[in-house]
Amino acid sequence: MTPESATIVALATAPAAGAVGILRVSGPAALEVGRGLAPGVPASPTPRHAYLTSFVDAAGAVLDEGLFLYFQAPRSFTGEDVVELHAHGSPRLLRLLLARALEDARVRPALPGEFTRRAFLHGRIDLTRAEAVADLVAADSEAAVRAAAAGLSGALAERIRALELPLRELHADLEGVLNFPDEAEGADAEAGSRVAALRSAAEALRAEVGRGRLVRQGARVALYGPVNAGKSTLFNRLVGEARALVDDEPGTTRDALEARVEWDGLGVTLYDTAGLREAPGRVEALGIARTKELLAAVDLAVLVLPPGTSRDEAASWTREAGATPVLTVTGKCDVMTAARNPVEDDTNAASAVPSPLGDAASDGMSALPSPTPPRVSGLTGEGVDALRTSVLSRLWGGGTPSAVALVSERHADALRRTAEALGRAEEASRVSTLEVLSGEVGLALEALGEVSGTSVSEALLDTLFQRFCIGK
Repeated sequence: MTPESATIVALATAPAAGAVGILRVSGPAALEVGRGLAPGVPASPTPRHAYLTSFVDAAGAVLDEGLFLYFQAPRSFTGEDVVELHAHGSPRLLRLLLARALEDARVRPALPGEFTRRAFLHGRIDLTRAEAVADLVAADSEAAVRAAAAGLSGALAERIRALELPLRELHADLEGVLNFPDEAEGADAEAGSRVAALRSAAEALRAEVGRGRLVRQGARVALYGPVNAGKSTLFNRLVGEARALVDDEPGTTRDALEARVEWDGLGVTLYDTAGLREAPGRVEALGIARTKELLAAVDLAVLVLPPGTSRDEAASWTREAGATPVLTVTGKCDVMTAARNPVEDDTNAASAVPSPLGDAASDGMSALPSPTPPRVSGLTGEGVDALRTSVLSRLWGGGTPSAVALVSERHADALRRTAEALGRAEEASRVSTLEVLSGEVGLALEALGEVSGTSVSEALLDTLFQRFCIGK
């Protein structure tokens, strides 16, 4: 029996107690197998009609009462005949129904993602929509849910198609001139400008990979700086609960604490780190070492300085973050000091270092100490809302996180190869032959097909669908 002819079955709901559990069957024998479990359903059920019926064991004894739904090929998710049994969510009951279905020699357990894979193979969805299914299942923030839903409805597919169709037309024109020069005369006119426009579009789409990662995985933001600057109090205020121990004694935080929050729909993991200072104790030194490791891994570092920090001291703390973008704030603004902050008097502070994830906003915060570092207080909450807005602005730039095209690292690699081939094609349009130009355009088309699925290997499909859950 070939994989395409096999009927597959799996639980489509989590193996835990709940109100409803779903058994899904797909393939040529799906209806017959489903009716074996629900013999009260008509031999030719109405597609997309819910039948209230009894589910029985091999001896005909009733196990449960629930709904039977039949989706006739090709108007089903997989493009095959599909049957779903909606039973009560007892894990033991669902295992009995699954075992009963597997007694049929034509049926085997579904592999991870196999239902979605069959939907792709039968042309029900393209590869970007298939990947969006996994993104939606794994989404843990509002932005991730909305972006994955947009991908499932075809937002990314439309952008890929807008690039792939003119690329395919260009390749056809070039091949036509090569093979039928008389009939296709002039079809290669302006090939260089057409290639340049397509390369620009590929680069623009590839540039969104950083934003796609932020939406999928969430952003990582670390509070750091000298001891006793108010980092832990600010951390607790941002998180909304007392997660970090707060005390007047310097060096209270010995290890990095983390908490997950959601700001404007974007998932953000916040870290409260050990304060940096010279000559710490042994345990505190371990925490400082971990702080420095963490600073190299986060998307943004928020430097919290105590009132009265000098410009030179602020610059020294900023350098601790290395290449990581930094926002600088003055903590403990509830503590009034007679002297002005020397950092505030510096009118020659260095300009902001832009984040690699988006353009820095003009929000008063800079990667190096600004002339007027914003003041915040974790104790009173003053300046905290503005800090939250500035963090999101530096992470994201403009626009809405949920509106991003979920370009993955895999997509980025394929788009890189597409753009590189088009770059070579653009050069060939000026200095080389039409054969070379057409060949490079063909390579670009092949690389882009790995995103849409028009040219994809079995090995790549295996890799992609292994990250799906069984039953999806």
